[in-house]
Formats: sequence, C-alpha cells, structure tokens
Amino acid sequence: MASSSSLSLQTGRGAYRALVNRKKLVLLALVIVLLVSVVADLGIGPARYSMSEVILALIGSPDVSHQMSVVIWDIRMPTALMAVIVGAALSAAGAQMQTILNNPLASPFTLGISAAASFGASLALVFGIGLLPWAIEYVVSLNALIMALAAALFIHFMSQRRGVTVETIVLLGITLVFTFNALLALVQYLASEQALAAVVFWTMGSLTRATWPKVVITSVVLLICLPIFMRRAWGLTALRLGEDKAASFGVNVRWLRLETMLVVSLLAAVPVAFVGTIGFIGIVGPHIARMLIGEDQRYFLPASVLSGAAILSLTSVISKSIVPGTIFPIGIITALVGVPFLFSLIMSNRRRSW
Repeated sequence: MASSSSLSLQTGRGAYRALVNRKKLVLLALVIVLLVSVVADLGIGPARYSMSEVILALIGSPDVSHQMSVVIWDIRMPTALMAVIVGAALSAAGAQMQTILNNPLASPFTLGISAAASFGASLALVFGIGLLPWAIEYVVSLNALIMALAAALFIHFMSQRRGVTVETIVLLGITLVFTFNALLALVQYLASEQALAAVVFWTMGSLTRATWPKVVITSVVLLICLPIFMRRAWGLTALRLGEDKAASFGVNVRWLRLETMLVVSLLAAVPVAFVGTIGFIGIVGPHIARMLIGEDQRYFLPASVLSGAAILSLTSVISKSIVPGTIFPIGIITALVGVPFLFSLIMSNRRRSW
C-alpha cells in the first residue's frame, strides 16, 4: 500500500515537473520570437538591412559603417524598444484587469482608459489646457496620464459598489468609451485645422514619437509594476477561483483589487500617454498567454508580457512593410488585427471558466 502511494506521488511529481518544463519552453519560445521581431524591426525602413547586418551593428562590429550605426541606435532603436515596452505594459495591464474583474473583455481599451487619455491629450493639443500647468514640456502626455488614471479609478470604485456585476462593469466601460469619444469629437469640432490634424494623428497611435526619455520613463514604470504583480501571484491566482475561495485562503480580496487596479492604472496610462491610443493589445496578449500557459500567475504574467511585446513589435514590422518608405500608425494595424480576434472570442462556443 505504501509503495503504491509512493509510486503515485512520484508519478504526480513527474507530471508536474513535465508541465512546468513545458511552460518554461513556451516562455523561451516567446522570447525567441520577440528577439527575432526586434531585429527585423531594426532592419526595416527607408534603408533596409539584413538581420546579420543588424546583429553586427548591435554588437558594435568594426565592419559596420558609422551611418548604419547611427540609423540603428539613434533612429530606430527607441521606436523598436518602445514597441516592446508598450506592448508588454498594455498586455500586463489587460491580464490583471481581466483577473481582478473576472472579465475576459477587460482591457485599458475596452474599459475607456484609452479613450480618456485621448480626451486629455486633445485638451492640450487644441486648447493648450494643461492639467498640471507647470509641466509644459510634457503637457500632452501628462493630460493623457491624468485622465486615464481618473477613468481607471472610477471603474474600480464603481466595481466596489454593492450589487455591481461583471456585466455592469463592461457596460460601464462602454459608457466611458462613448462619453470620452463624444467629448473628443466636440473638441475636434472646435479645433483649428492644424490642431485637428495633430489630434487625429495622436488618436491613431504611433511609435514614431518615441524618444529615449520616454523609453526610460515607460521602462521604469514597467519595472516597478511587474515585481508588485509577481509578489501577489499567489493571491491573483487564487482570485481566479472566485472571491469566496480566495478569501478562504486568507486573501484580502478588497485590498488586492484596489492595489492591483492602482498599479494597472499607472501601467496602462503611461504608455498610452506617450504613444497614443493602441487598442486590443490588452485583450489579445493575455488570451494568447492563457491559451499557452494557463492561469498560474507565475507563468501567466511573464507569458502575457512577452506575448504583448511580441505582438506590438511584429505590428511595428508590419506597419513599415505594407508600403515601403511609409510608416502606418500602429494603432490602425492593432485594431485590424484585434477586431477579428475579439469577434472570434465573443462568438466562440468553447466553455471558458469566466
């Protein structure tokens, strides 16, 4: 009897190790895809370079010309890195919003955070209104950040009201989207032609406005937020089993949701403030990670980060490859990719544990 139990235990441990190894291999595969995409992104532009040439430039080979080195490091590198960081941030934010709201459609885009950021930015672009007047240099980004944070916190506090269901939160998010889009349309109606063009371009989402300071700021925010999520990995995983179940495990559900929403707000608002509206990454990235890894936050969060980073990096490559010499706004590409995915998600007959 004892030997039978010992054999079963060893079998269970072996199966668990195999599962963990499979998840690690998936993460490694995502890292490889991301690296290949970044190298391809650096090589595509008005002057095209092969992947081998890009790698030589990255390692500082003396065979690389000064002109090529400048193009790779000073012109294309900020944009390529911004794609990776923004994709990672938006995907991580979407993953945790879906977790704490128990909603497969939750993301910064679908819950109105991106729309709020667009409205905030438009106030600066059209009227020169700064919500923080002393920070003139980053007035557009700060306006977008403040409005995005306000929208995220509004969603959170409304979700805490008695009797509010998941469906109510979705409808509330849709209401915010329409509200801020209407306000944005009003601002556009009142804008001059030059200001209108600036607002329209900003709302399309573009990585071309990436600079090294913006890359650094967004990276710092991401590096601060991710460890917080990882420290709460067990509680967030338990929350997917239901509030009552998580509470029985000793998880302070109310505090966990508040803390997570505050971090998510910052993580979602900063990238949107810098690069404009980029939708669907917060939905597509987490769902790909969930299909590959499962719900264990120890692996689900890194997979979401890598998936979002790879998706936006690949989208950057596509945006420069459609018409040679022309860079399409990346928000258009992500929408064209994300809408079919969202439609298939809604219409799918698969039984999901939501």
